[in-house]
Amino acid sequence: MKLLIGIFILGATISFKSMGFFDKLFGKTKTEKSASKNNFKHDEEWEFYFSNVNDKLASISLDLGLRKIAPINNKSNLVWVFVKMNNPREDGLSSQTEFDKLVEIEDNLVHEISKIYNSIFAGRVTTDGDREFYFYLDNTKNLKETISKIMEKFPNYQFQEGTKLDENWSHYFDFLYPLPEQFQKIQNRKVVDQLENGGDKLIKEREVNHWLYFKTKSDRINFLAKIKNENFNVVEESFDKTFGEFPYSLQIKRINKVDLDSVDEYVIYLWKIANQFNGDYDGWETSIEK
Repeated sequence: MKLLIGIFILGATISFKSMGFFDKLFGKTKTEKSASKNNFKHDEEWEFYFSNVNDKLASISLDLGLRKIAPINNKSNLVWVFVKMNNPREDGLSSQTEFDKLVEIEDNLVHEISKIYNSIFAGRVTTDGDREFYFYLDNTKNLKETISKIMEKFPNYQFQEGTKLDENWSHYFDFLYPLPEQFQKIQNRKVVDQLENGGDKLIKEREVNHWLYFKTKSDRINFLAKIKNENFNVVEESFDKTFGEFPYSLQIKRINKVDLDSVDEYVIYLWKIANQFNGDYDGWETSIEK
């Protein structure tokens, strides 16, 4: 199902809405980057989320903006550089003591590989004591020598590099790319961040509104029956054929906490129930409470 996701600040109200019948759009974009000689152009949209890789906790950061232009025909070579961390946390993620050095390594790799190969930096994964960097290049001539030269600046770090043909960018879409539930959590975090940026301490419970859309009226009825014991109040039910595949809308509300753990719990609950009844969870809105 395609999503359109945005964050809007209206006065003292913050909302996150994701109409299910538009193309994917995640968050506010950074400065537009372009490379005309390779005929590609995109807005960087860097996000991160937590997942599991080979049964190990992983932190994944990727440029979501690439989904709009990938795969790029003349960037069909996937290149990876794995750097073994010297002081990882017990869970395999990076520690604060090593943060600055890992940032320096990343900056050098991204800058030099981009300068020499006009590469695309797709994302990084931190897991099981490794920091993994992934790039897409048009050619890999002298790549091993190039990476070795870059890493000479960091003699205390072990590393390995590799490459493979990936014309469809399957590594980006099938490995780095978040699953729908992970997308939802990314957006929840962004809205909670907006609350905190507005001066909210996330302590006070307040009214939280939710919007959902369904294919049929019976789907909406079944959804409401499923959540009838969860103390949600119906604000509005309507029908609008301009909503295309999901013309039956529903707005509900409930008094809730708005810290990230609480938000994830009730939003993912509603999102899952909506999916059970052919619905699209469209987002939530609340007020800033200082």
